Amino acid sequence: MSIGNSPEDDRTFPADDRDSIGRALQQARIAAGLTVEEVSASTRVRIPIVQAIEEDDFSRCGGDVYARGHIRTLARAVGIDPADLIEQYDADHGGRPAPTPAAPLFEAERIRPEPRRPNWTAAMVAAIVAVVGFVGFTMFDGNEAPKGTTTADGGPAPAPEKATSAAKPKPVKPAPKPSESAIAAVPQDKVTVKLTAVDGKSWISAKAEDGNLLFDGLLLEGESKTFQDDERVDLVLGNAGAIELYVNGKKVEEKFESGQVERLSYTKGDPEAG
Repeated sequence: MSIGNSPEDDRTFPADDRDSIGRALQQARIAAGLTVEEVSASTRVRIPIVQAIEEDDFSRCGGDVYARGHIRTLARAVGIDPADLIEQYDADHGGRPAPTPAAPLFEAERIRPEPRRPNWTAAMVAAIVAVVGFVGFTMFDGNEAPKGTTTADGGPAPAPEKATSAAKPKPVKPAPKPSESAIAAVPQDKVTVKLTAVDGKSWISAKAEDGNLLFDGLLLEGESKTFQDDERVDLVLGNAGAIELYVNGKKVEEKFESGQVERLSYTKGDPEAG
């Protein structure tokens, strides 16, 4: 007596035929009519990294956190929703990466605040008060003779001559307020990047063009960091919306979302005019 196979034994399951992350990004880029160079220019992700990601090679990203940030940035640049790609990446690479341990280490670090600029308003007020007091004292001392004073021949004492214009103190001009251009003056032969946490704190990482790590840690609200290199400075901003960014003395007007991870690179020619 033979036992027949259950209908369930003959079931077939469709293979997962969805596109890989790199192929999905590549096809979306081509559909949008963009070249690799154009995507690299708009996202500031270097061309070799864009090409590697489109070939599903994430080894050049520098870790899962950076890889996820690149995928999100490239997906937005070519007009597709990054959520599914991020979910697919996490599934293929052992789940969502754990938060970086650098944050708690730098939480306790208190970066020295920048030297406070002179309070020009207070200095100006103090100078004006000093001038007014001096003028009042001079007028009182020179213009009012003691009552009953007479000359040697018995006549009234002549009225004292008015002080000449040369004796009048010159008004104190307020010291000029430092202009934004003076504050932002930077060397022309280097790339200079200044970050200030103005709306909360943000984890940041900064590298020089040769790969040397300049900083990796937490920037607390109100704190600033400035980085310089001869050629290029690469940045990763964990909470880009909290950061005010100056590059080569010019404010970067691009607005980032709170909680958004951004990977940026700047050279001596940045930011581009217009």
